[in-house]
Amino acid sequence: MKQTSDTKTYDAIVVGSGATGGWTAKVMAEAGMDVLMLEAGRAFDPATDFREHTLPHDMELQGRPDPRNELLQRRHRQSYCYACTEVNADFFIDDVDNPYTEAPGTHFNWIQGNVVGGRSIMWARQSYRMSDYDFKAASLDGYGMDWPISYADLAPYYDRVERYIGVNGRKEDLEILPDGEFLPPMAFTCGEAMLKETLAEKFNRPMTIGRNAVLTRRHNGRDMCHYCGPCHYGCRTNSYFNSPQTTLVDCEATGRFTLVPDAAVIKVDMKAGDLASGVTYVDKKSDLTREAKADIVVLCASTLASTRILLNSAEGGLANESDCLGRYVMDHIYATGVRGVLEARAGAQPERANRPNGIYIPRFQNLKDPATRNPSFIRGYGYQGGENITTWQHGSSLPGFGADFKRMVESSTVSTIGLGGFGEILPRPENRVTLDPDVTDRWGVPVLQMNCTLGSNEYAMVQDIIAEGRAMLEALGCTNITQNTEPAPLGSGIHEVGTARMGDDPGTSYLNQYQQSHTVKNLFVMDGSCYVSIGCVNPTLTMMSLALRSTEYLIDQHKRGELA
Repeated sequence: MKQTSDTKTYDAIVVGSGATGGWTAKVMAEAGMDVLMLEAGRAFDPATDFREHTLPHDMELQGRPDPRNELLQRRHRQSYCYACTEVNADFFIDDVDNPYTEAPGTHFNWIQGNVVGGRSIMWARQSYRMSDYDFKAASLDGYGMDWPISYADLAPYYDRVERYIGVNGRKEDLEILPDGEFLPPMAFTCGEAMLKETLAEKFNRPMTIGRNAVLTRRHNGRDMCHYCGPCHYGCRTNSYFNSPQTTLVDCEATGRFTLVPDAAVIKVDMKAGDLASGVTYVDKKSDLTREAKADIVVLCASTLASTRILLNSAEGGLANESDCLGRYVMDHIYATGVRGVLEARAGAQPERANRPNGIYIPRFQNLKDPATRNPSFIRGYGYQGGENITTWQHGSSLPGFGADFKRMVESSTVSTIGLGGFGEILPRPENRVTLDPDVTDRWGVPVLQMNCTLGSNEYAMVQDIIAEGRAMLEALGCTNITQNTEPAPLGSGIHEVGTARMGDDPGTSYLNQYQQSHTVKNLFVMDGSCYVSIGCVNPTLTMMSLALRSTEYLIDQHKRGELA
């Protein structure tokens, strides 16, 4: 049954309320446009839904990924994510109602939010700028296609996004990792400072503290981080960036913004002249199908969700003359790395407790200096990680009891240093998503089928991640070094991008440099779909900066009447 919920025609519909949806809606509403936002997830109130101070013993199953937990039973894929636990499982989508399928040989973890704010509620907040090593990678190594923009085009928007959201970090003056507009950095632990010194002296490699969207001082009316620990459960002091506590608040303040939760968009509707007229969506509370109309449609539902909408909008995919839609799926090589015991820190007491950040070692392979070239693979990887000091876990292997035992546990802590590689996955057309002709979701909408694998370049990079990681830990003096050589399934990095890539040539791309459809001029896709290559840094900061740039272009075009 179809029921038209609103006869009003809005200036713009924004699909998705996460990191990019919040930005594009904010900028349009503040420019005087009347904006409707449709969000598939449930309504969400940080004041009541955030649970960062919930302790394991407050939960029936102690916060463990226990199979008896009904919430997690219905989130068998979501619970692969470290951030999905008994405490906050309802922040994530229900996998039973919202399935997807995998082609033979594919194992893909699609992690999705189920609340207003989407994954901006649970993200790890790492915020790095891409560089021209990324935007112009094809010119450097001959593989694939350059982005239609350069770092210089995006730098002013990086500045503005960082100043608004608050990113802490340390300036390093590195071409591969451009500096930003930083709040004061978080501090290294002693073990991390030792690693930084070792890398500089023995490898001539930089190491910096992570750059992340957590406040280290009061900023834009928001309080600084108080180091409570579980950021993925929320933050009632508004100390990390998420859209419900920032951009969506600004949207509401304009009086020109309407948010509809539980609205799962199915397709983009079209009218004469190759123009979008609005969208069709399912009201998940009533199971009714509704329509919403607007002069402009902006998809910010996340890379794969936006792609699914476009594939469901027309036979072969809406505006897909280039056959790029759904292709070139990328994520990051994830979960491969090394860990070793730092004997020099045996018995050390924990410091920087609950610091919501780690260290970052920028890419050092295949740069302009010929000495950095690695013949085994192109592009490169960085490391994230840090020092971990056990507080009581090692006590299970110690003898004794009572006060003496407690003192022994306290004085025999173990320090370990972990380095996890985040490597670039190349854009390959055969890595793609399509609609499964035989499977639908709870509401009868065709679901995505994933057909994505790692290639030889990625596996060669994994071997180097392990070898270089071991070499660095050995140089530091670590012992008992363990390694994980098996990368996690694609999607596990939760950085999926690339399925509607941008470019100057409509024959080889889906969007132009402003994330605008080449053939449907009032249709924009402002999320990770537009990526041409992924680089090796976390993508959300770049996604938001692109959305800001593209939204200002959209507003200008709208004022000129160019989108009608």
